[in-house]
Amino acid sequence: QVQLVESGGGLAQPGGSLRLSCAASTSIFNFSRYFAGWYRQAPGKQRGLVVGIGSGGTTNYADSVRGRFAISRDNAKKTVYLQMSSLRPRDAAVCCCNVALGPGGAWGQGTQVTVSS
Repeated sequence: QVQLVESGGGLAQPGGSLRLSCAASTSIFNFSRYFAGWYRQAPGKQRGLVVGIGSGGTTNYADSVRGRFAISRDNAKKTVYLQMSSLRPRDAAVCCCNVALGPGGAWGQGTQVTVSS
């Protein structure tokens, strides 16, 4: 039933790093053809796009994370990654991935990222 599962969240200190993974179900075919993105939602705020990656590897980053975060995908593993570096307290959020399988895409349930000293 669950198509996407995020992992890798946890507690990091300011300036630290975390690597998130979004693993797609093996039931999803042609994974490499779909746009994928990482989103996050901080308490009291709307969910927003962190970065997306197209089927051809093109990326678009939110200004707030450009230069600090890096998205990548391993199509053979049907997995999308988000390497987060130089973390700031304001990066704390529930992070979700989305793969554009159709209208609205498919969502994971999220992984919590906490940034605190």
